[in-house]
Amino acid sequence: METARALYTALGSTALPLLPFRLWWRGRREPGYRRHIAERFGRYRGSVTGTVYWIHAVSVGETRAATPLVQHLRSAFPAATLLLTHMTATGRETGQTLFGDQVQQAWLPYDVPFAVRSFFEHFQPAAGFILETELWPNLLATAHARGTPLFLVNARLSERSARGYRRFESLTRPMLGRLTGVAAQSSTDAARLADLGAPEPVVTGNLKFDVTIPRSALELGSGFRTRFGASRPIWVAASTRDGEEALLLDALARHPLPRQSLLVIVPRHPQRFATVAELLSSRGVPFARRSAGGAMVPADIAVVLGDSMGELAAYYAAADVAFVGGSLLPLGGQNLIEPLAVGTPVLIGPHTFNFEEATAGAIDAGAALRVTDADALVKAVSDLLKDPGRRQAMGLAARAFHAQHQGAADRLWEWLEPQLERA
Repeated sequence: METARALYTALGSTALPLLPFRLWWRGRREPGYRRHIAERFGRYRGSVTGTVYWIHAVSVGETRAATPLVQHLRSAFPAATLLLTHMTATGRETGQTLFGDQVQQAWLPYDVPFAVRSFFEHFQPAAGFILETELWPNLLATAHARGTPLFLVNARLSERSARGYRRFESLTRPMLGRLTGVAAQSSTDAARLADLGAPEPVVTGNLKFDVTIPRSALELGSGFRTRFGASRPIWVAASTRDGEEALLLDALARHPLPRQSLLVIVPRHPQRFATVAELLSSRGVPFARRSAGGAMVPADIAVVLGDSMGELAAYYAAADVAFVGGSLLPLGGQNLIEPLAVGTPVLIGPHTFNFEEATAGAIDAGAALRVTDADALVKAVSDLLKDPGRRQAMGLAARAFHAQHQGAADRLWEWLEPQLERA
């Protein structure tokens, strides 16, 4: 074992006894963290027979992006077992909703040698596919030692993340060198990964452009629109992160929006639903909750709290304008592809390093606008809500931009299929 990985393993092993308590603590608001805890340490029930193909999707976005890969694998290897692993409770719940019994689900174990070895001995995957940037040194070393091909697919690496990996190059370079292949979202991502030691990446595009918005989500969005008020100007602040809701409320107090406009706030993480509700109550802001049911939102209510999981596309479809959160603060931004797919004009803050290529392209295409802060955001919302012609033009540009960037799944499979046949 390399010195850097030995030190990393020693530090991780020291923290191991505390991790069950952390899971139990997180499970106060997300009960999924308290289920199947033994899997986190490489202890799995039951048995698996036949060929196993393994996909790791850490959370919600990666799980949704895995959909076209799951479809290709099921079509090519109908008798195989598809194993889908996660690290977050919301990711596992999303996988169950999307795929049901089409896949077997499990937690990826913590990255300590005994747990990782147990994972591979139990499932014995013929090949593995890691989505985006979920890289673990012991996991990759064990796969390499066992001769299990591991592919990093839909790979992305921001400059900020690349700087972090470079600081630990003695750990990063051997880890990336153990990958069988890398399929990157963009040429920029490919260059950064190659510079850090990944085998020569290919560029296949972003799988998230190939995720189809279900008809059921569009129908639910139509229902939301009716409940929220079909004639009201509606905007959604989606995937907001801690601190952003307060910035929005402060800006709205300084710059009131057009009369009868309705804001739908959808926090990124379900454990923050109650926190945002408390924030609204403490500010004296009357609001309705999605979880309260399907009643019409009264005309004197200006805020709806979208405290539901798996309905983000429906919120986007119901809105005239969408702000994509995680971008007012230096958090890197969240996925703006879903609102583009349903033709909703997008506003985005200054911090979008997690989706830099998609954001820059959407802005250049006229489908999205960047704002500098919360005050600029509220002004941009006000301007768009007053200008239906501009909203329509941005919506058409959004759909065109989205359509232009589809096809990543087919390009990825064209690259993967011959390698899997050889393996």
